[in-house]
Amino acid sequence: MDGGAVAFVIAIIIIGIFLFIAFGLTGKRGHRFDTKEYQARFLSIENKLDRENAATFPLAIINCDKLLDRALIEMGVPGKTMGDRLKRCGTKFSNIDSVWRVHKIRNMIAHENDYELTFKQAQNAIETYKQALKDLGAI
Repeated sequence: MDGGAVAFVIAIIIIGIFLFIAFGLTGKRGHRFDTKEYQARFLSIENKLDRENAATFPLAIINCDKLLDRALIEMGVPGKTMGDRLKRCGTKFSNIDSVWRVHKIRNMIAHENDYELTFKQAQNAIETYKQALKDLGAI
């Protein structure tokens, strides 16, 4: 092998290493969701929200949060918790602050026995989750 061929092979290896590192840090690129499944799941959650039944408010938020977390995991975003995954992929969302806000609401629902929501708060949270799922391409 002459010097040019060796340099070419080394360059290809170096590029491959950089691509491997970039892929590992950012998760799966070009991931395709089963959008029909995500849309059906989201619609089911949305339809169960009942203005006359306050027990449906926190349940809808928890289920939306689970669906968004599932999408992040499916994309290959690393992290032990959804919070960890959100820290790594904030640029994927049109409004990461809103996503964090609704995730924190979910945490308050899960960890505070007396946390109460209004129908409007639940509706707004669901809309935020919907936009987040759209941003990812899941719905």
